[in-house]
Amino acid sequence: MATNSFFTQGTTGEQDLVGSLVVEQIKMYGKDVYYVPRTLVNQDTIFGEDNLSKFTGAYLIEAYVEDANGFRGDGDLFSKFGVRISDQVTFIISRTRFTEAVDDNATLIVEGRPNEGDLIYFPLANKTFEIQFVEHEIPFYQLGKIHVWGLRCELFEYSDEDFDTGVEAVDAIELNFANAITLTLLAGGSGDFTVGETITGGTSNTTADVKSWDSATGKLIIINRDGRFTIPETITGDVSSASWTTANYNTLNNVNTSDIVDNNYTIETKADGILDFTEVNPFGDFGNSGGTL
Repeated sequence: MATNSFFTQGTTGEQDLVGSLVVEQIKMYGKDVYYVPRTLVNQDTIFGEDNLSKFTGAYLIEAYVEDANGFRGDGDLFSKFGVRISDQVTFIISRTRFTEAVDDNATLIVEGRPNEGDLIYFPLANKTFEIQFVEHEIPFYQLGKIHVWGLRCELFEYSDEDFDTGVEAVDAIELNFANAITLTLLAGGSGDFTVGETITGGTSNTTADVKSWDSATGKLIIINRDGRFTIPETITGDVSSASWTTANYNTLNNVNTSDIVDNNYTIETKADGILDFTEVNPFGDFGNSGGTL
């Protein structure tokens, strides 16, 4: 038997009223966050991932933090590999506001909804979270319509993605954690490099981004290098127009000072003293006799 026709299950006007009240409540009791959409660069269709993802925009939107008593998850784990922070949180955002603030202004992998893999920067805690699951049926059909998205997130773990959102706090993720090397420059250059600008080699056309610059020592720490610089060659900053000549650098020298266990340069140096890789077969006598493998 059909439902009673004299009692409505929610008119358009009633649904819009509830939607407006939801938006108002989130604006009153929520917090401002930045929604950072992921852009795929080279997707692996077999494993369904993209290690070269980039983030080129950040959109301010209000969100209600469902976990009022603190972050969920396993908390801070101490192991022989260091400390792993596995905070989790659920953000509630209005569907209407998501369309206005994000979907109408950004290109999403799947249009019309938040995407798993996108990021949420939470300024209050100065943390960036990755969306793991988008809940789309909570609360369950108020007056016959869903008004919010529930974003279940966990703390983002950086893996060499490219950040260029224009929001300093978000872009700082790449600046702080990207693989970096030190480029030593000859004395007598002109100008000072600016943190975040792109430098270009005059001979090799190799580019990189500036992480830090010390004119007194001639040490230029760079990230996002797309090739090998020529020694010597003149490098120029695209913003500062600073111009200096390269003296030397070593691509193995990871200088992320935030990680005291970066030993790749030391390990490679020790290994060179153990194995002679100029031989055809350093592990036996066959290569030394002039034969081929």
